[in-house]
Amino acid sequence: MSDEFQPLLTSRYGIEGSHTLAVAEKHGAYRTARRALTMMSPEQIKEEVKKASLRGRGGAGFPAGVKWGFLNPKEGEEVYLVVNGDESEPGTFKDRTIMNQDPHRLIEGILITCWAIGAHTAYIYVRGELKHSIDSLDAALAEARTKGYVGDRPFGKPHPIHIWTHSGAGAYICGEETALLNSLEGRRGEPRLKPPFPAVKGAFGMPTIVNNVETISAVPDIVELGGERWCSLSRLAPTDGGVRLYGISGHVKKPGIYEAPVGITMRELIYDYGGGMLHDDHPLKAVIPGGSSTPVLRPDWTVDAPNEDHPLHAWHGKSELDVPMGVDTYRALGTMLGTCCATVMDDTVNMVEACRNLMRFYRHESCGQCTPCREGGAWLVDVLDGLLSGRGKVDDVNMLVDIANNMMGNTICAFGEGTAMPLLGFVQRFADEFVEVAKRGLPLDVRHDESTRALVKGGVAA
Repeated sequence: MSDEFQPLLTSRYGIEGSHTLAVAEKHGAYRTARRALTMMSPEQIKEEVKKASLRGRGGAGFPAGVKWGFLNPKEGEEVYLVVNGDESEPGTFKDRTIMNQDPHRLIEGILITCWAIGAHTAYIYVRGELKHSIDSLDAALAEARTKGYVGDRPFGKPHPIHIWTHSGAGAYICGEETALLNSLEGRRGEPRLKPPFPAVKGAFGMPTIVNNVETISAVPDIVELGGERWCSLSRLAPTDGGVRLYGISGHVKKPGIYEAPVGITMRELIYDYGGGMLHDDHPLKAVIPGGSSTPVLRPDWTVDAPNEDHPLHAWHGKSELDVPMGVDTYRALGTMLGTCCATVMDDTVNMVEACRNLMRFYRHESCGQCTPCREGGAWLVDVLDGLLSGRGKVDDVNMLVDIANNMMGNTICAFGEGTAMPLLGFVQRFADEFVEVAKRGLPLDVRHDESTRALVKGGVAA
């Protein structure tokens, strides 16, 4: 990390009482919102967010400014802002740090965003298990209402903005934006067919913007610095701007959440921020880069991009760990940046067992609406159970690939693909290990120490 880097999103982390209004305001909270609502037009704010090239921090990586531009409410329609704080992706734990340690940053971002998109009501949808986060937000909202920042005239502006938290019931599928909207309305948490997209017909049938907690929390800094300057903080500017939160867990010495410019490498995240491998005598074997639905990477695999037109040509022949972590660069690598929270595994991990652990999670969390997802996920677990119990055969490895490929692109939402893609990544990059398990008819002989058990027996899907 450069000595010149100054944290933005985490600038109030670690300050005693940072979750309270008094302390947050002492360190700059609501200063930008006051200026935005009293001195800037909605069009000016939206233009700054576009210039910032703020890619969505929830996993899809869609540019927030472009998403806001899809709104075109008809006469009589009310615009809603819904903030996705469900954070159910295994291995991901970044948004809760904002909600717990600096909830007023999120509230300030919501106020600015509501003014920019013409919304008067915002909902923060939070996973029900994150009770501490919900309590923290509710307490912060109570303070902001008392001060008049949230209510009928925020900062004296005759533009009412009311913000409410909404507790989910622990369903992973409700992290998908349309399933979240169904849940918010009191319906079964199932994804909707698209189109229409939420910007046209979302919450309660009205135009709605759904953004991630971290995405909205970045808005005050973008408005304060200006979109171009904020974007330039990234190593991948101008297509993927700013700074973001990186999570790292698993077999590293310093697991946690770190703020850094967009575009650092996985090697930097593991060794500079994460402190390196947990056990010096057990080297890195694999890393899941951005939450469990993103295909795994291997440190000994190199980038194959010989054509000068390939987006990764500059990294041809280098390790996958040395590619800058960005939405587009990781797509070109054959994986996804996702939530930007990495799970690190050393050479003690049985990759077939780790894969099965994830597939069990997805089987359990499928809403069951689409047959390929509902049946395919269960079938993947059955085949993996057979391999690891000694009942499998080499052809079963090919069957895993066939099942996963038939799930791809055949479901209403991306859940089916989010199940199939990590399975395909495991088999592609560790085919020899899957075949060896099938041939031997026994699980691989790996050392199951405490840290390994945490990964393959529940830690990845916790």
